Amino acid sequence: MKGDYQDLVDEISALLGAPATLENRDFRLIAFGAHDSDSDGSELVLDPVRTRSILTRQSTAAVRSWFEGFGIARATGPVRIPAAPDAGVFRGRICLPVRYRGIVQGYVWLLDQDPGPDAEALAEAMEVAQRIGLLLAEEARAGADLSREFRAVLTAGRGWQQDMAVAALRVALGPGADGPHTAVCVSPWPGEAPASVPGAAAVCVVPWRGAGEEEPGARGEDGPAGPGRQSLAVLIRLRGTDPLAPALTALSRLMPRGSGMPEAGGTPGTTPGAQAARPAPTVPGGMTAGVSDPVRALSGLPAAWRQAASAARAAAAGPRLGTVAQWSAIGPYRMLAAVAEEALDDPATRALLGPAHPELARTAEVFLDCAGQAGRAAAALGIHRQTLYYRLARVEELTGLDLDEGEDRLLLHMALKAARLHG
Repeated sequence: MKGDYQDLVDEISALLGAPATLENRDFRLIAFGAHDSDSDGSELVLDPVRTRSILTRQSTAAVRSWFEGFGIARATGPVRIPAAPDAGVFRGRICLPVRYRGIVQGYVWLLDQDPGPDAEALAEAMEVAQRIGLLLAEEARAGADLSREFRAVLTAGRGWQQDMAVAALRVALGPGADGPHTAVCVSPWPGEAPASVPGAAAVCVVPWRGAGEEEPGARGEDGPAGPGRQSLAVLIRLRGTDPLAPALTALSRLMPRGSGMPEAGGTPGTTPGAQAARPAPTVPGGMTAGVSDPVRALSGLPAAWRQAASAARAAAAGPRLGTVAQWSAIGPYRMLAAVAEEALDDPATRALLGPAHPELARTAEVFLDCAGQAGRAAAALGIHRQTLYYRLARVEELTGLDLDEGEDRLLLHMALKAARLHG
């Protein structure tokens, strides 16, 4: 599909004698033509806004608002936009709205020049833009139409039911079924699944499996769980071997603007020409996201979904992981998610993990996270070393464990991490 977009953008570039770029309606770059020097030798072929769009593959909220002020979302024909050096727009633009059945799907952009393209060339370019609009609309429909098949794969019971669900998804995906995929889990997810997520093969909402709950599909359940007890599943077909970058791109397109998910080109509210440091990836509203390892066959999607869901739970349990966690980077939570599907209730740690001793539990966890190094643990907790020793002695009294013994330390550490995972 990407090659089709590139071919059409190159066709418009040839028709109008100027390099073109294609962005979707959220101003995220899809394809761009080659950028050569001006015939007059000018070095102002690119300006900061256009450069940032190509390098980061999307524009800031401020850029979007500024250009939409010229009516491009309502226009049915080419729109000329003047230069605005104060805003970082050194060259004027020609915008070709990309529409399908009256609905804007994206925009083709060209740097204006004097003399610009004539009316006949612009009319031919608009015909190409209509073909692009059809492709974008079909891609959006494909992502939305696969939600039922995708959800069936994730919720079907093991055995022949899952095999049938995988076969149905394979048929629905068509040629897109071949090659590696990754699963992304966003939880908790309020409401319905979005109609589509640009860059995603399918999206759906599935019941969220909490501590002590049965696996989705174990009783043949077909409807989503109640509010706050469901998560969003996103299926992404990978072009390379790294699942994190496309997952973050999908998340950035999924989250509403201003929700906390950073934009690659800067932070919301900056002017088009402003520079801003990009914060760490995050998701808003108490949600966390998990990203699975790639799987090469669709039959591996249920396992990939379990990885993504476990990574999302780990992100909620371990603040150091951030709110977007990759399965391969969650450390001990990988094993805990597999062996402790329900909250651990070991008699040795039951009293420590009760509501009466949160500070002692935190002290023990930090001490074990610091590999038993008292100085590091005391510094991390902001307490005197003697206070640390006193608290650890109280931990040993409550649990009956000897923190000088490796197996006792292992039991306590696992119990503390599992409590976070199922908290």
